Amino acid sequence: MNTHQNKVVEFEDLGIKDYQSSWEYQEKLMKEIIDTKIKNRNLSEDEHLKTSNHFLLVEHPHVYTLGKSGHEENMLAGIDKLKEIEATFVKVNRGGDITYHGFGQIVGYPILDLENFFTDIHLYMRNLEEVIIRTMAEFGLKGERSPGETGVWLDVGKPYARKICAMGVKASRWVTLHGFAFNVNTDMRYFEYIVPCGIKDKQVTSLKRELERELTPEEIEDIKAKIRKHFADVFDAELVNNLK
Repeated sequence: MNTHQNKVVEFEDLGIKDYQSSWEYQEKLMKEIIDTKIKNRNLSEDEHLKTSNHFLLVEHPHVYTLGKSGHEENMLAGIDKLKEIEATFVKVNRGGDITYHGFGQIVGYPILDLENFFTDIHLYMRNLEEVIIRTMAEFGLKGERSPGETGVWLDVGKPYARKICAMGVKASRWVTLHGFAFNVNTDMRYFEYIVPCGIKDKQVTSLKRELERELTPEEIEDIKAKIRKHFADVFDAELVNNLK
């Protein structure tokens, strides 16, 4: 076992924060981790510095983000429509196509050095899905994986299959960026202006729509706590509050 592995994950709830500054914050944390890894190259094994891990939860004002492999034609709204619905459009460096972030959606950004856990991006994605699947199960909902499509779905293989949590990540030197977007009280009308994740024949949904009721602020905090718990369990990590 690598004695320099660090499974402590610093947790921060950023509250409501715009997409661009959240992205810049992720990039800053990622750079700090990579700089430590580069420094370790010139140190003996005994002198190696431990790298940090972070897990951010945040809620963004209305924004559409397009991944590096995405297609702009999946953005159906023009500039005027974006102004009308008070949304912005950002091209990002994660995988995946186009997605929507907005109020009532819990967005999670793990910035992990996977060398502290396991070096397998496929397993990392499945673990992120597992966190949301376990969280949904506490509400009596059966979250599922859809073969060949990332994220968490309901009623996979049926005509009314629908996605409740989108995912898109980037990794550099085994350090992760971006993450998941879990629709809770999300205004689903905003998905009408895109082809979500570039998948034309599938629907999107939210916890609110599935439970047929709005979730209270107290319940939102409880969902965040559940996500934290399942994240710690699935990744065999220790989450600590970042008090910066």
